[in-house]
Amino acid sequence: MRVLWDLVDPELEPFAPDQPIIFVNGPLTGTPAPASGRSVAVFRSPATGTVGAANCGGYFGRELKRAGWDGLIITGRAEAPVYLSVTEQGVEVRDATAHWGKGINDTEASIKEELGDPKVQLASIGPAGEKLVLFAAIINDKHRAWGRGGPGALMGSKNLKAVAVRGSREMPVADPAALKELGKAAQQESLAEGFVGGLLSKHGTPTFYDAISSLGILPTKNWMRGTYPESYPELGHEAYHEKLEVKSYACSGCPIACGRLSTIKDGKWAGMEGGGPEYEAVAAFGSKPLVSDLNAVAAANFIATDLGMDIISCGQAITTAIEWYESGVLTDADTGGMPLKWGDGEAVVELAGMIGRREGVGDLLAEGVKRAAEKLGPQAEAAAMHVKGMEMAADGVHASHSMSIVHATSARGADHLRPYSSAIDALGYRSEELGIADPISPLEDGNKAWVKPLQALSMTTNMMGVCLFTVITLSVQPSTWAGLLTAALGREVTKDELLELGERVINLERLLNARFGFDRTQDTLPARFVESTVEDGQGHGSVVGLDEVLDSYYGAMGWDVATGLPTEATVNRLGLDWTGATAEAR
Repeated sequence: MRVLWDLVDPELEPFAPDQPIIFVNGPLTGTPAPASGRSVAVFRSPATGTVGAANCGGYFGRELKRAGWDGLIITGRAEAPVYLSVTEQGVEVRDATAHWGKGINDTEASIKEELGDPKVQLASIGPAGEKLVLFAAIINDKHRAWGRGGPGALMGSKNLKAVAVRGSREMPVADPAALKELGKAAQQESLAEGFVGGLLSKHGTPTFYDAISSLGILPTKNWMRGTYPESYPELGHEAYHEKLEVKSYACSGCPIACGRLSTIKDGKWAGMEGGGPEYEAVAAFGSKPLVSDLNAVAAANFIATDLGMDIISCGQAITTAIEWYESGVLTDADTGGMPLKWGDGEAVVELAGMIGRREGVGDLLAEGVKRAAEKLGPQAEAAAMHVKGMEMAADGVHASHSMSIVHATSARGADHLRPYSSAIDALGYRSEELGIADPISPLEDGNKAWVKPLQALSMTTNMMGVCLFTVITLSVQPSTWAGLLTAALGREVTKDELLELGERVINLERLLNARFGFDRTQDTLPARFVESTVEDGQGHGSVVGLDEVLDSYYGAMGWDVATGLPTEATVNRLGLDWTGATAEAR
């Protein structure tokens, strides 16, 4: 974030050639620390205008580090399509004309063949990125994504098809032996937790589907419902593993192996294969548009991924379009005569392809639901589920009021992982190390100070280069991570320092967004959450008191209640006074 602060120009639009894309590893990426396959892409989002930060698993981060690089900063724009080949010797710019227009699968195959190395790791874009779909993703290992905020569109705007990395160096850590032993202990700590070691490892992220629905926090029918039990025989995690041909997938260094590689066995899309569908895809193409056909969900997921899109935003755009059609906002003239109905899996699959190729009504939806709604007029706003222009993920609000903070205040727009606070107020997890021990109601609006340490811990996973699933149920404790960092860095890192490091970045992101023109006035939720309730589930009858939620959270964070910006005291405490940006200065 400091590099982005130094290089980004707030006066230029995100697609300006000089705006950077930054790929960066953490100090634990590629090490024996558990689930250490993560890397982050940092940028200014073309979808939201906010800070952009997308996190990816797979093997790219490890390979970049083995090539000797902690990060890669890309600026400028090529005159014709290119890709970068990154090795221990440096960076080579290579012609990508022959690869332009290809989907992710063909791009990976053709570049690996050209380089003569099947073990090269790629961060590549598909046609969606080339055509500047505002939620285009960057894909590694055919299905792992830097997904949120449109980083693929930024690569497309630079005529950059891919970044290929290959290395052979040992990981540079201070105490390899200690890190190895601590890594084993941390892996055991992670797998000892019942949900992670049992359900998540056994059934992958689709495990979340049944659990989240039972708690009333599964967005269903474009957030009008909170649960979808009638879909369990088709979309539930057990049915998922029976109806699809499924293999488990593990990112670099991961003992959990929550990923899934699937093939559709029968029906119209028989033989289609790819990564996932993960939980977010099952909800994005399933519960949100009220589709209970698993084959259709999987097909839409495979198509969207190969075209290079964030499946969360793609599914939400499709769902929003269905509600627009049902309410008359979109007509047959807009859709080319294609009816859009709740539960129509074939239409969902068709729309996924149209968006990625910017065909027909897909061209409108490729702008994201915020911009599409603005083009369609005020009557379209009610169905556009987004915050700051980022489409909302499949993690509910009515039955988990803490998630209203996560969605409304996240620096990158609507969020579900910074932190996944439903683990506390809806699922009931607690942590003595974070000071989260008291009973917490998922339906209350006040009492949100506990979000602060959980958010700091979640941010440190991004910073360290490890997966959030090691802490999503608080299975690996902050003190364990502090010990791993101590072994990697060669200096003592305490639990409190670790959490402060996370808090510092959260505040720096907030100050960056202030440079882009954001403050409390943009910390909002769609009216569906603050003015109405869901039809079913534990959130039925509940609405979010957003002002009370924000006041409680801002107070705990040391942010000015009027502006939502860090106060001078907070900025000074965190060593961010060099920014010259505070609530008082604003």
